[in-house]
Amino acid sequence: MSINKSYFSKNNTITSNSFVNTGRNPVTELFFGRVSTSQYPNGYSRFIFDLDMDLLMFKVYDGTITTGCTDNTTHILKMTNTSTFDLDLLNTRTSQLRLRSTSFDLILFRIPNTDIQPYLPQVWDEGVGYDFADLKYTISESDKNYSVRPSNWFETTTIGVWTEPGIYNNKNNGVFNYNNLTIVDTQHFEFGNENVKFDMTNEINSILDGSLTNVSGWGIAYKPQVENLTGLTDTYEVQFFTRHTQTFYEPYLETTYDDLIQDDRNNFSMNKVNKLYLYLFDEGRPVNLDTPPTVDIMNYDDEPIAGLTGLTSCQRTKGVYEVTIPPFAGYSTVCSFSDKWYNMKLNNTPIPEVTNEFVLYPFSSSVQIGTNSVEPELYGFDFYGLKQDEKILSTDVRRVGVIIKQAYTTNKLLPNVDASYRVYVKEGQTEVQVQDWTKLNRTPNDYYFVFDTRDKIPNEYFVDIKVESSGEINTYKREIKFQVVNVK
Repeated sequence: MSINKSYFSKNNTITSNSFVNTGRNPVTELFFGRVSTSQYPNGYSRFIFDLDMDLLMFKVYDGTITTGCTDNTTHILKMTNTSTFDLDLLNTRTSQLRLRSTSFDLILFRIPNTDIQPYLPQVWDEGVGYDFADLKYTISESDKNYSVRPSNWFETTTIGVWTEPGIYNNKNNGVFNYNNLTIVDTQHFEFGNENVKFDMTNEINSILDGSLTNVSGWGIAYKPQVENLTGLTDTYEVQFFTRHTQTFYEPYLETTYDDLIQDDRNNFSMNKVNKLYLYLFDEGRPVNLDTPPTVDIMNYDDEPIAGLTGLTSCQRTKGVYEVTIPPFAGYSTVCSFSDKWYNMKLNNTPIPEVTNEFVLYPFSSSVQIGTNSVEPELYGFDFYGLKQDEKILSTDVRRVGVIIKQAYTTNKLLPNVDASYRVYVKEGQTEVQVQDWTKLNRTPNDYYFVFDTRDKIPNEYFVDIKVESSGEINTYKREIKFQVVNVK
């Protein structure tokens, strides 16, 4: 599984009945309860944002992200709670002297379009404000961090207003509702220090396939029942890092997609499900066929095997096609087989069929019968495509090859190893996960993973390798250390 991160293009926190803008605040303060003005005995805030999905859309367009072989792509909105790192903060007050919220629900909603045909998106600006105060006279006129310029509770831009103040009305005729608002997801917070994890899979997939258009962004708010609470003697608040944080905890949409390659060409046995792959390149760059090819499996006499002809392949990722071969029987010795790929067109031009060879083993070479007296392996690793302590630009896409060998050797390479990798950064003593444990891609020639810097925050990154052998799992820490740097 690979991950793509789509970061916010803009965000802002709007406060009920206020013209104040806090678009550039590194933290969003979602609160409800008592406010300091007698005119409004209770108040609340809502957080709005939009996503930069250009890179995500490009990866879908060029076939890097595809549902050809699997349909388990997910899109999860993630925001880090400012209280998540310290349990002692529970049930204490924030810097605004508000109590930290517990036992509440937040909704993720889609910002509605205008209510005038043709129902266009409500265009809004992030704004330049930082500070918040209930009353303007409490702020010095020289404070450049304070702004009442849009967007805010009433205004979208200098010349535009929300169709409804606050984007939507949470109570009509005494009934709590969302006024026909589209609720994308709801999340319960028991302790109040949990991170945001909203499921946006259906929402984003609808945008990617073109069935959902003209989206103005999304918002996060308390449920109407909470926003309308009255008679409270305190204010309750939860805080999350925004896109203007100076930490690594910038919010993002995490797209997880399955592009794992596990090529069995060097370990093909008839007693298990096997996968074979076709790799296509044009001048060294992967290219996509017009449609996935058809595959026949041929025996050592170049005869098609019954039940293994006319197999439909699928596109695993850009330029890579996969065919799954079910278990079959009838062969008792090691022999040479072949896979024929045909019905191929590139830009509507037919290309010749391709035949590759593989060795069929009558029984899996990895299966051992009898007492397991094999000592767990110790491993060493060589890498190419990325150097130790290298500085790489935030526009690079690196194919990082991993050579797995027996420890303390230089030439005993191991072709079939259950190996995984993870990527993380360090914030103080904390390891912040960037890529969870993921199997290395396995081809007939090497193991590798792809590191795409285009969705990575400039920072120092670390790579761990994990290998399972003889029932043991060994983790090798910080095998690679490198930096992603901005393009100047």
